[in-house]
Amino acid sequence: MIAIGQYNDLRISGKSEKGLILTDGEKEALLNYTEVTPKNEIGDVVNVFVYVDKDGGMVATTQRPFACVGDFAYLTVVDETKDGAFMDLGIGKDIYVPLKEQKRPMFKGDKHVVYVFLDDSNDRMLASSRLTNFVEEEEIDLEEGDEVSLLIVDRSDLGFNAIIDNRYIGLLYANELFDDLQPGELRKGWIKKIRVEGKIDLSLQPMGYSHILDSKDIIYKELKENGGVIHLGDKSSPDDIYHRFKISKNAFKKTIGALYKERRITIADHEIKIVVDETAE
Repeated sequence: MIAIGQYNDLRISGKSEKGLILTDGEKEALLNYTEVTPKNEIGDVVNVFVYVDKDGGMVATTQRPFACVGDFAYLTVVDETKDGAFMDLGIGKDIYVPLKEQKRPMFKGDKHVVYVFLDDSNDRMLASSRLTNFVEEEEIDLEEGDEVSLLIVDRSDLGFNAIIDNRYIGLLYANELFDDLQPGELRKGWIKKIRVEGKIDLSLQPMGYSHILDSKDIIYKELKENGGVIHLGDKSSPDDIYHRFKISKNAFKKTIGALYKERRITIADHEIKIVVDETAE
């Protein structure tokens, strides 16, 4: 069966006035002649994205949309009406966001993270910025410390909301952020905590001792490359630490603490040094 709003491998079964007829053996979709190449012949199988047009017919395109059904994506509003808005999907057809599916009013030129889904009544693609209606909240298949893909959604009172692996939603706390995040950004992140009520806390830094081991190597290498001294220490600002090593102050203190316990460095308020014996390495 042809999957609407998805990529399909369809066979060219014939021609019409408007384009090539593609089929999965049961249903048909039309590939407009403007997208047909001289190499396309009857019997060939082509990979196309399929959507339903305003007349209810299935249309195939070789263009690659910004999102498929089931995806969260950061899209631009290209038109607005009293009943809804249209967003650029990257193909010949824009995607409609009904007014009831808008978390806040959408205006031309705005950009929003939305979820793409099918209208049950006619199989047409729609989008919604009411993301919590579409994320998974039960049986969360994640563990604390897991590395994940994040799509930054928007700022909240506590920090930034982010879509996790195109399935869940979580929170990056403002007091743990050192980058200027923007909605629509794709970031690598880590699961910090999964709360009893299913809420997910996120971090832009790896969790656990393995991260400390990596940071030890990085900091110690930089110490050796800088004559055995780095002008950062226990009382240095979180921003200065993050600017240099891309880790939080807490992670930095754990890392230099581990180096200190190994008697490889000395620590001052605003300085760390390799111990004398180590400079000979």
